[in-house]
Amino acid sequence: MSTEETSRFVRLRVDLVLEVEDGDGLTKAALRRLAADPELPQEERAHAEGAVTEDTAEALAYLVDPFDLVSEVPGVELQQASWSSERIDYDPDSPDWEADGDDVEDDEEDGGIG
Repeated sequence: MSTEETSRFVRLRVDLVLEVEDGDGLTKAALRRLAADPELPQEERAHAEGAVTEDTAEALAYLVDPFDLVSEVPGVELQQASWSSERIDYDPDSPDWEADGDDVEDDEEDGGIG
């Protein structure tokens, strides 16, 4: 396939499981970021402050910015991003938590390119 036939756009999927060891610190950091955002309307700020105070997963979502992850990568420009966070039950020994377990067959079918 020639360069003209391939898309310039790439979807990068990342799935992270994080352990929150200091929920209060996480919440305070999210509140600081919200307070430092001069473009955030007051009504949205009040809603966001309530959300990050009530749920550490929301606090984390306010602190993780996909643009920050790729802003220093040469030759790419972020076109679109979405992300979310949620509390989960996590058991690293469970077979349900195998890294990319569902992708093994897909990788084999397309020659291992993934």
